[in-house]
Amino acid sequence: MARPQVLSDRATALKPSLTLAISARAKALQQEGRNICSLSAGEPDFETPEFIVDAAIKALRDGITRYGPAAGDPELREAIAAKLRQDNGLTIGSEQVLVTNGGKQAIFNLFQVILNPGDEVLIPSPYWLSYPEMARLAGAEVKTLVSSPSKGFRLDLEALETSIGPKTRLLILNSPGNPTGRVMSRKELEALAEILRRHPQVLVLSDEIYELLLAVGQEHHSIAKVAPDLAERIFIVNGFAKGWAMTGWRLGYLAGSSEVINAAAALQSQSTSNVCSFAQKGALAALQGSRQCVQDMANSYNERRQLLTDGLQSIDSINLVAPQGAFYAFPELLNNNLDSVSFCQRALEDFGLAMIPGLAFGDDNCIRISCAVSSETISDGLQRLTKVLQSL
Repeated sequence: MARPQVLSDRATALKPSLTLAISARAKALQQEGRNICSLSAGEPDFETPEFIVDAAIKALRDGITRYGPAAGDPELREAIAAKLRQDNGLTIGSEQVLVTNGGKQAIFNLFQVILNPGDEVLIPSPYWLSYPEMARLAGAEVKTLVSSPSKGFRLDLEALETSIGPKTRLLILNSPGNPTGRVMSRKELEALAEILRRHPQVLVLSDEIYELLLAVGQEHHSIAKVAPDLAERIFIVNGFAKGWAMTGWRLGYLAGSSEVINAAAALQSQSTSNVCSFAQKGALAALQGSRQCVQDMANSYNERRQLLTDGLQSIDSINLVAPQGAFYAFPELLNNNLDSVSFCQRALEDFGLAMIPGLAFGDDNCIRISCAVSSETISDGLQRLTKVLQSL
């Protein structure tokens, strides 16, 4: 008798995470006593600021430990709306904000309530690795818009417009971007908005999770501010993980039209319900407190990003588009006959250097390197990377 299928089609279609595989192997080698230099980190290396931790502790002691509204604590929703009004120049109310279990759930919820099977999602490549998987889980078809290091990873607007068809439902933007660190300019967003005006069926996800981590001289622009007439079609995802070093707190948010927010809140009520009640008080403190801690962390990333950029640009067999934000670099490997997975495996096994293959982000010629580590670790990693390249 044939064994019945246990897993659903959507489960079998999911691709395993290359980042988790690399991290697991690096940890296993460390446990064996190997000296491992990891430049694979996707989270801040800072502790959450003390005043945020204190606010969560106080909430615990005050008994903020029960179920709360599925859409989020009303005070936090209003604080997020106020932040979007003041910092990003948006016209938005608290009813247009959903508090989620990290930015990932905000994206997942959005895809589930706006996408139907057969809808098409346009994703500029390189991309954050979870976008296509979550789109496919919602039954959508994924079309990537390839950008190259030779063009500064700039989105080809002519190619974008050509790619829009009758089934196109959503365009994903991520600025500052993971993995490239690229920041979209206001001029670029204005040109993009003109295209969107010609295609009223296309919605936009604007992932702005790294907005507070910008290189000197860079400025973050939200497309919802650049094109206020398109606000009903634009959905912003953000959170507290990167700017306030709160990755483990799982606090994100989705902002957009109240119709979609209500649907996403209903979905959340049937899945995870509310975000951790006392953690939300920490997020409220983050928004209401001094931003000096955020600026201090951003300044540190700027120094380390520059160290990493200078080091990579000094290596002949690498082409680097200098990152303008976030805490990654995405160098292109030149004259290399190994794919990115094989290259990273060799670097880890033979030289103890952990990096993330570019294949995970849609570009098999590149690797992702993080500067969310100490300057000493970055310098060590650059030396090991040079040795890997020399060995080839």
